[in-house]
Amino acid sequence: MSHTIPTGTGPLSPARIAQLLPRPTSIEETELSTSFLADLVLKLIYYKSEMSGVEIAEELALPFRGIMQQVLEFLKREEYAEISGSKGYGEGGYQWLISRKGSERALQALDRDQYVGPAPVSLDRYNEMVLRQSVGDFKVGPNEVQRAVSHLVLSAQLINKLGPAVNSGRSLFLYGPPGNGKTVLAKSIVRMLSGAVYIPYTILVDGQIIRLYDELNHKRIKDPPPAPRQGGSPLSTTQPIDERWVKIQRPEIVVGGELTMRNLDLIYDPISKTYEAPFQMKANTGLFVIDDFGRQAMPPMDLLNRWIVPLELRIDFLTLQTGKKIEIPFDQLIVFSTNLDPKDLVDEAFLRRIRHKLLIDFPDEKMYYQIMQRECAARNIELLPEAFVYLMQTHYIGAHRNLRSCHPRDILDQIVDIAGYFGARPALSKQWIDAACDSYFSEL
Repeated sequence: MSHTIPTGTGPLSPARIAQLLPRPTSIEETELSTSFLADLVLKLIYYKSEMSGVEIAEELALPFRGIMQQVLEFLKREEYAEISGSKGYGEGGYQWLISRKGSERALQALDRDQYVGPAPVSLDRYNEMVLRQSVGDFKVGPNEVQRAVSHLVLSAQLINKLGPAVNSGRSLFLYGPPGNGKTVLAKSIVRMLSGAVYIPYTILVDGQIIRLYDELNHKRIKDPPPAPRQGGSPLSTTQPIDERWVKIQRPEIVVGGELTMRNLDLIYDPISKTYEAPFQMKANTGLFVIDDFGRQAMPPMDLLNRWIVPLELRIDFLTLQTGKKIEIPFDQLIVFSTNLDPKDLVDEAFLRRIRHKLLIDFPDEKMYYQIMQRECAARNIELLPEAFVYLMQTHYIGAHRNLRSCHPRDILDQIVDIAGYFGARPALSKQWIDAACDSYFSEL
């Protein structure tokens, strides 16, 4: 990967995207060989039995004219496929069948890998586009941060620390006692990372397919059709882009105690003989949250050692089954969130590599009251001052109990459950406050 590729200065415009990802007009422009595309077409027809040229082009996300047209002519000339008829106008409507000779080649191709779908892009092109759309180029100000966390009750001091952490596009360590909103705050960061980015469906490295686009973790953006102009034809101000790339919201990948070292390298599927991209690769240009840090099955230091090079150099190395290592950008805001004592988890060398550290502490009484106000309003429960005073004096001050940001929500949910049982309307009465707190704070 070249380290001299210039990054942008902010979100790329549609016109700039069209310049960077133009729709290919020839096989050479796909950066794929005719032989590779031929095998991909044969595998597709082998599974589908019969397809038109246009249908094949759509499945492979490549234009029919100039590319699929040539590939199909090659298959016909070499007697791997033949035309069985037509169900449309022009060559795009020709129906294609695979020959016996073509079936043999298809089975050989399927023995190498069973991937069928949009044609892949090169690793170099993927790396370039990650840097062009770098999360570090996205900058937020106080207004954007305030809007993103408006659903939370946070101190002004914490908000003003959060903005620079996001603008760094590097790393953030959230720590503090449980139940005070670290996970919710981490997930709120993605609200600040607005705008779209483009990622490929798959990447080709040394003949190996790496699946990158993930419907579970990537939120696709579908553009509305161009507005018609006078005369009825659509009006488009930009050139069409390469359809092997998907327009998505900036990624938001959140993992917790289930994270293992295996998830941080290419995952090989011995059945399909393709690779699944690791979490950090799927998170490139976006947000990667490691929640409950320290509660993974692996020792924390193993995970930290895995991140030393990526955090320092902003690059990552992944390993193919052949043993070959490939280099990709490590371009994401990575957030470590934990309620364990950082001194028990990390050493000074690692903390130096974490750009920002934020303590998410217990709320004070004013913040607790504001959270209670919001939670009561959401449930249409009246918050009387005397009820709040009773709650504070009886179940916090008298019980020597710390305030936590999650308590208002949880206590009110208990009251709603109790009221539902008795067929009554939820209310902050002393009786129900006591019943809710006795159940919620019960010492096990």
